[in-house]
Amino acid sequence: MYQQQPLILPPSSLHYQTSRPRLKPQFAAKQIRVSSEFDLKVNGVLSGDSDPRFLDRVSSFSFLEQLQERWVGYQLDSIDIVVSHLFLFQQKALEAAMSDINNSFGKGSVTRLGSAGGALVETFPSGCLTLDFALGGGLPKGRIVEIYGPESSGKTTLALHAIAEVQRLGGNAMLVDAEHAFDPSYSKALGVDVENLIVCQPDNGEMALEIADRMCRSTAVDLICVDSVSALTPRAEIEGEIGMQQIGLQARLMSQALRKMSGNASKAGCTLIFLNQIRYKIGVYYGNPEVTSGGIALKFFASLRLEIRHIGKIKSVKGDEDIGVKVRVRVQKSKVSRPYKQAEFEIIFGEGVGKLGCILDCAEQMDVVLKKGSWYSYGDHRSHDISLLGRLGQGRDKALQYLRENPLLSCEIEKVWIFVPSMNACLFNRASFLKLLTAS
Repeated sequence: MYQQQPLILPPSSLHYQTSRPRLKPQFAAKQIRVSSEFDLKVNGVLSGDSDPRFLDRVSSFSFLEQLQERWVGYQLDSIDIVVSHLFLFQQKALEAAMSDINNSFGKGSVTRLGSAGGALVETFPSGCLTLDFALGGGLPKGRIVEIYGPESSGKTTLALHAIAEVQRLGGNAMLVDAEHAFDPSYSKALGVDVENLIVCQPDNGEMALEIADRMCRSTAVDLICVDSVSALTPRAEIEGEIGMQQIGLQARLMSQALRKMSGNASKAGCTLIFLNQIRYKIGVYYGNPEVTSGGIALKFFASLRLEIRHIGKIKSVKGDEDIGVKVRVRVQKSKVSRPYKQAEFEIIFGEGVGKLGCILDCAEQMDVVLKKGSWYSYGDHRSHDISLLGRLGQGRDKALQYLRENPLLSCEIEKVWIFVPSMNACLFNRASFLKLLTAS
């Protein structure tokens, strides 16, 4: 037969009264009232009483501490039962609160992360393999990305490559050309489908951000690129006279727009890329005088901030002209991957990011392509079998020329980079790559 658990010894017992300190007369009445209330609470929990007026008070940590302090040494099994009942009552209250919130604000307003699904941030390729390697997979979906740097550093080129990758994966992309400097022929050379690209050339900053926000809420666009923040001129500044001071208009505009667009982008899974220019602070003698335009709101709302700068020029074979620049991208801020990593790659004039150079650099980082001195070789360098080794050439130019003449090899190197969205990472299958090399 089931036996009901005995009740906890009440504070009015003889043993409790003799062992506890005596109170002053003015506090005696209050002590009796509190003790009686405490007895009712404990006895109610043990007997299965679920008075709603009582549930809100017993779920607090102060009541549990009071319970353990008063009844330590007396019936510990009964105390465990009280705690277990309190836990069940707390879970029921939590489920009731979540259900009420979802009924009031819509399904999914509050949910447990384990049952939500898709907790990890999905990414898509940026069009530059070395940058994807530094970002841990690519650009994040549904987040705000800022790309800033000096003039002619490759900001627009990098954004156009991201647009081309989204279109290649079957998505829709939009370009908000606030600078009115869009070049269809150059975009087409970079792989952008200009026929299906959505282009907007707004008259003012309010128009640009309102159109971008509406397209984002439509859930039909996967990527929106704003080129650039510095060109988002407020309507009041356009309608005013040249030379009239308009302090803080652009910063206020960006702050208001980002408060709306950040949530809409996350719900729609639309990535927002803002290209930004650099300005210089006046009177700064120590520290970095550079600052991005548009206020500091974008710095806070951006999940990813990329600083791009050119670090050198690329000469032709004869060395008489410049055919490109070498740039370095530094991850200044990242909420989705490890920050402060760097990626270096080449931008060829008229062609965009040098794909073969990215492949060679990534293969060298993963120890698939070995560089000894000026020679590049590939294969299983840990093996003593010379047949498993192959020479790409002496010097970087010769190695790139070898990959250019053997497109099958460069394609196989690119294919072994396995993109895993669930792990938010770009994995390199070394064993698969070595198997392909030895089989060829």
